[in-house]
Amino acid sequence: MPTNPSTTETTTESHVPAVPKQADQASAWVSGLDALERRPQLTDAESNLRRWLLKLWNATWPKLLAIAIVIGAWQIVYLSQWRPSWALPSPMAVFEDMATFIPTAEFWQAIGITMQRALTGFALALLIGTVIGVAVSRFKPLRAAIGSLITGLQTMPSIMWFPFAILLFQISEAAIMFVVILGAVPSIANGLISGIDYVPPAWKRVGTMLGMRGFGLYRHVILPASLPSFVSGLKQGWAFAWRSLMAGELLVIIAGQGSIGALMQGAREFNNAPRVLTWIIVVLTIGIIVDMIFKAIDSRLRRTWGLTSG
Repeated sequence: MPTNPSTTETTTESHVPAVPKQADQASAWVSGLDALERRPQLTDAESNLRRWLLKLWNATWPKLLAIAIVIGAWQIVYLSQWRPSWALPSPMAVFEDMATFIPTAEFWQAIGITMQRALTGFALALLIGTVIGVAVSRFKPLRAAIGSLITGLQTMPSIMWFPFAILLFQISEAAIMFVVILGAVPSIANGLISGIDYVPPAWKRVGTMLGMRGFGLYRHVILPASLPSFVSGLKQGWAFAWRSLMAGELLVIIAGQGSIGALMQGAREFNNAPRVLTWIIVVLTIGIIVDMIFKAIDSRLRRTWGLTSG
């Protein structure tokens, strides 16, 4: 049976355009569903903020967990009545004392006096330790003479120096500074000596071929190359200086100088246990903050040297 060509052509023309139309519609539906499941695109600022918050949280939650464990154990010991409350107060009693004492001028004056002593002593120790470290690493006879002495001084408890310091300087700031400097200098000098010893000889030869000699070679090649070990020595030196300072402020009470150690000793004499624990927490907090600063410097150095990524 013959078919009408015009009818066939009309039918074909009516179906051919319908295929892409349905495909477009299906594609639009799929795109719509994907859009519902797809996360919103973040701007660079939002992405950086999210990464910073995640990094902050990863660095903070272990410390918060440690604090929660310590407070929980402290509360359990307090409830067991192992010691009377005037000797071992509850965590809540200490927190209440902190809330009333921290806003006072006396608290911040004590923090200022102690930190001024710590920074002054550490700065002097940094200067002296750097000079000794460079001199010992450069002159072999000097290393043979005092190299072992520096290591021996590093292991000596700082509190052993206080009777001698009091004989030398009486009850004064100089006595505290003397012990703080003696506590920090050996660690700083040893850190620098170790860093200089491990500078690759090829780097020194390159510096020499470029015309560097003496101080120029130390300034542009040796000292920058020894920075990682030097920073480790600085961190250890700060720890010794801080411990020496706390011991000194407890032993050497100077009239009119209401430092952390002096106020803590006064709280102990009045059996004010919450105030004693308040100062212990403050000293611990300062130590953690300084440690975080040194870690940040160390991480930046490692990134600069290509030892870590990111």
